[in-house]
Amino acid sequence: MAPKFVATILLFLPLLANIVNAQEPAIFDITKYGAKPDADISQALTTAWKEACLSNTSSRIVIPPGTWSLSQADLAGPNKSPIELQVQGTLKAPVGQLPNKDGNWITINYVNNLEISGGGVFDGQGTEAWKQNDCHKNKNCVKLPLNLSFNFINNTYIHDVTTKDSKNFHVNCISSHNVKFQRFTISAPGDSPNTDGIHLGRDSNITVIDSIIQTGDDCVSIGDESTEIHIENVTCGPGHGISVGSLGSNTAEKDVVGIYVKNCTFLSTMNGVRVKTWPSAPAHLQVKDLHFEDIIMDNVSYPIIIDQEYCPHNLCNLKDPSFVKISNVFIKNIRGTSHYPEAVTMVCSRTNPCENVEIADVDLTYSGNLGPTTTKCANVKPTLVGKLNPPICANMTGAQSS
Repeated sequence: MAPKFVATILLFLPLLANIVNAQEPAIFDITKYGAKPDADISQALTTAWKEACLSNTSSRIVIPPGTWSLSQADLAGPNKSPIELQVQGTLKAPVGQLPNKDGNWITINYVNNLEISGGGVFDGQGTEAWKQNDCHKNKNCVKLPLNLSFNFINNTYIHDVTTKDSKNFHVNCISSHNVKFQRFTISAPGDSPNTDGIHLGRDSNITVIDSIIQTGDDCVSIGDESTEIHIENVTCGPGHGISVGSLGSNTAEKDVVGIYVKNCTFLSTMNGVRVKTWPSAPAHLQVKDLHFEDIIMDNVSYPIIIDQEYCPHNLCNLKDPSFVKISNVFIKNIRGTSHYPEAVTMVCSRTNPCENVEIADVDLTYSGNLGPTTTKCANVKPTLVGKLNPPICANMTGAQSS
């Protein structure tokens, strides 16, 4: 019996070896392509990427520990097999203008089965660029680059990396499907202009979980044609909160459906959870199935906002209402403190009032000494459930309590 057993084992050894080898990705270390810490690694990274995309087996591009200069990278698919970009070190962008002044710092397009990992840092070195940002008053302002621009990526897992001090938005994720950000850190000062954390648009099945976002604008902003967006266990602050919109300014915009913000904490942010649409704007679309649940607000200026008269810097007028229809909104178990007395604002469109809004178990106290917390409501008759502090929409007739 023993010789037959040994013979059987020997017969299967090559098969077992093939299985083990199939599980190990091909390694593309940028140092093997000429990358050096004291020089621009863009060429080495691009070459490694192109070869990895051609691999018939899964591949891993490795950026080793250390500090690396990267002028700019435009990385595109298609890729034949799963591909991982493992950033172990710190990548630094140029302080000044990029080689392609109209492009972003790192762009990844048309990739399927992508993973970005490694514990490394994408450092946009944006401090000097922020001083040039006058977009709030100049429509012809200089276009500044994003740290990471993802377009048409599918089945992607981005985890355990940091994006720091982007000159503009930290992350764009556009026209993508089934993307997960986990243990993803975003870091920029609270006064850094337009440094949104993650901007989503025309996406489906996007998850942001177990992450920390500290920035000078929205922690997460959600644009049109977004469906099934899940944001869970995210700490936001400093920043402007988590926003749906702004919406309504473009006739080509499409519906936003299925937004879930759960178990999140907001620390001294300008806003908490917010929906914003433009008045006197042409687009007709729906925003529905919004779930804001189990959220802590810590000294947040405006914790809960639906604003259908969104008009920053007086760039519009309030003559005509918003044509965006908001419905099926569920706000539940929101607790903490508001920096200003008006803790809940729900100003809906006068021609398209908000419908099926349910507010349950809200307890927000004013952190100052000017009196109790208050609410402001227009064109909405929410269903009210459980303990509510402040009294929700006390100025409205028709609010339903249960």
